Amino acid sequence: MDRTQTSFYSAKVWLAAVRPRTLALAIASIILGLFLTAARASLQWLPALLTLLTAVLLQVLSNLANDYGDSLHGVDSSERSGPLRAVQSGAIAAADMRQALILTAALAMLSGLALVWLAFGMQAIWLLLVFVVLGAAAVWAAIAYTASSNPYGYRGLGDLFVFLFFGWVAVAGTYFLQTQSLPAEILLPATSCGLLAVAVLNVNNIRDIESDRRAGKFSIPVRLGPRRARFYHWALLLGGMAAALLYVLISYRSPWQFLFLLSAPLLLRNGLAVWRAQTAAELDPLLKQMSLTTLFFVLTFGAGQLIG
Repeated sequence: MDRTQTSFYSAKVWLAAVRPRTLALAIASIILGLFLTAARASLQWLPALLTLLTAVLLQVLSNLANDYGDSLHGVDSSERSGPLRAVQSGAIAAADMRQALILTAALAMLSGLALVWLAFGMQAIWLLLVFVVLGAAAVWAAIAYTASSNPYGYRGLGDLFVFLFFGWVAVAGTYFLQTQSLPAEILLPATSCGLLAVAVLNVNNIRDIESDRRAGKFSIPVRLGPRRARFYHWALLLGGMAAALLYVLISYRSPWQFLFLLSAPLLLRNGLAVWRAQTAAELDPLLKQMSLTTLFFVLTFGAGQLIG
């Protein structure tokens, strides 16, 4: 293999480790916060772009840390149901992955610091400090999910952290960075986004339930069992739609605000497919479908808010 082929192979391996199909989920929560801002106030574009960049970097950090951490703790064995990860397969050395984690964490922190400085400056030092702490917590959460000595993802707490950081922190935080205000009802669409993000994680964990159980990773589906994990999935989907519907009813201005209901058939399709799927091969494509459906929900919800 010549140098060009080697470089191309290396780039493909790192791209696979980044897991691009998960980035839509990180972007969706930020876009929802920006849509809510644009519907209620004027949008500041530079902070918006920095918010998106920071979210993408944090998601990449989480994906790399998950690859490294699961291999470190033995979850990514040859018996794992899902696709092989880069470190476990030997495509990327553990030392190289650690360096990538440090670099990505540093970039995420720099982007986040630039964002909060631009949003608040020294005029609101306490807000600056609050968001610096939130940013540090987000970096910690991305790494500690699996790549720590006591990973919280192995104790079934991943769902809670995904809900908080992909829902309330991402959506409400984006809105606050733009407007420096936070009406209580904003937490309703933030809850929708958080619950749908948890649904994506739940599909992943249902797919990996057997390998996770053998490796001692007690995710929610491992704790609930396959059947109840699928009931839980329905609860996440219905809860996400219910919170969005309640927000529209509270802030009703126009029928256009119900545009997000166009995503209901896609959520129904995902729920039915997860209920029926029994193998990893059947469940794996539903991860991408659920992630893209969440993005479609956000786009239709946001468009309805702008038009209405």
